[in-house]
Amino acid sequence: MGLDLEYINGQTPLDDDEKEGLLIPTVATREELDEFEQQNIEEALQWILTRSFKTETVLTEKFICNLHRRMYGSVWSWAGKFRKTNKNLGIDKWQIPVALKTLCDDSLFWVRNETYSPEEIAIRFKHRIVSIHCFSNGNGRHSRLIADIIINKIYDLPMFSWGTGDLVYQGDTRSTYLKAVKEADNDIFQPLIEFARS
Repeated sequence: MGLDLEYINGQTPLDDDEKEGLLIPTVATREELDEFEQQNIEEALQWILTRSFKTETVLTEKFICNLHRRMYGSVWSWAGKFRKTNKNLGIDKWQIPVALKTLCDDSLFWVRNETYSPEEIAIRFKHRIVSIHCFSNGNGRHSRLIADIIINKIYDLPMFSWGTGDLVYQGDTRSTYLKAVKEADNDIFQPLIEFARS
């Protein structure tokens, strides 16, 4: 296959089988791939903005997989399906369904019991779903969009700005973001919450 991708810090490499899932045979570069993915993501965003969602719907495996499919389904045949290989990030592939169910159940508890602020619930969910790493690719963008859905559709608050920079490319905004994610790895969520609102 002609798809030869370079990866930056924090990105998960695709293996050859996953690259075979590319639905657009003319794509040959990272820039072309990013363009098609961004177009697909914008279509998913339009779908989100025109609907209301119940908490009990959002915090489910079905919704999470459907959102990933909506974000990447025009580009990747495996969009919305749990990864079948282990990666440089995330838990063992066989643990994904149980870990995701636990996250959804925990998050539903947090919402119902107001365990944390709305921002912290959204960011804790975002952080944990990335650490699970459900999908072959697109986990970071998917997790940020899920956090936006939680804050906007469950709590009726504005979506996050995520530093107003492009987190797909290497730069100061991405470095700040990854540093905040590392803090969250140590159960310190305030920097990631502040970044999300910056």
